[in-house]
Amino acid sequence: MRIVDHPILGPLEQVETITIHVDGRPVQARPGEPIAAALYAAGLRTARFTPKHGEPRGLYCGIGQCTDCVMEVNDVPNVRTCVTPVAEGMKVRTQHGLRGAKGH
Repeated sequence: MRIVDHPILGPLEQVETITIHVDGRPVQARPGEPIAAALYAAGLRTARFTPKHGEPRGLYCGIGQCTDCVMEVNDVPNVRTCVTPVAEGMKVRTQHGLRGAKGH
């Protein structure tokens, strides 16, 4: 799902990738890109589920203002994935509710 040849910007530069783990699954990412961008490129759209009705949420504003993209990152809940860069070996989990899947 990543745009690799943009009609105006041209081809995407080839770079080494890193691996992050999303809900236990390895996902390839480009160094320095936001977590949400790596997830979107991998076809993953759900970041969290709402606490009241369990509805899925994902990337919305893309600038860190809303909380639709929050996930647990390295056991820290409520991380805004649209503005948080990936890091090698990072562990990302879909969040359930307000404080995360662990129910903190």
